[in-house]
Amino acid sequence: MAEKLKGTTTVGIVCKDGAVLAADKRASLGNMILSKDVTKVFQIDDHLALAGAGNVGDILALVRLLQAETRLYRAKVGREMSVKALATLTANILHGNRLVPYFGWFLIAGYNENPALYSVDMAGGVTEDKFTAAGSGMELAFAVLENEYKDDMTVEEGVKLALKAINIATRRDVFTGDGITLITITKEGYRELSKEEIKALLK
Repeated sequence: MAEKLKGTTTVGIVCKDGAVLAADKRASLGNMILSKDVTKVFQIDDHLALAGAGNVGDILALVRLLQAETRLYRAKVGREMSVKALATLTANILHGNRLVPYFGWFLIAGYNENPALYSVDMAGGVTEDKFTAAGSGMELAFAVLENEYKDDMTVEEGVKLALKAINIATRRDVFTGDGITLITITKEGYRELSKEEIKALLK
């Protein structure tokens, strides 16, 4: 089970005008590649997203629950849930299920008045970050992020840095690979870059 937890690489970055989430597309079990086209970054609401590293079934179950909860919040309150509130909700769900846990590590990003990024572990521990990574290639990704992240970087610069961090992990981590999913969240909302855009940026 620990191997399921560690596989993949996810990256989150806060920029001055938005947030970026990225992940590879490989799903592995032990030393075997199960799929080469798995989505690990999900839209939760107009300005909210989650990236997950871990057991695919658990990640999908949590995503469905969070999407339902944010829709319910919108209906009751009349506005979108904040990034911090979504991170707190996720932490409460994970902590409440720690005896039968969701096997995953989650990055939550979004934009309300300002962009924000949170890391939530399997037991519900929450950390607010300017940049972070999770999964088996996180050490490689962190080395890139730590060296090149700047507080005043734009989303355009953040996209390039996230791609570089994931790309480095794909070269050296056997559990990471087979393409990249990358999304941005700005005041305009959630946007996923196309395969063609990512390919052009990686050249």
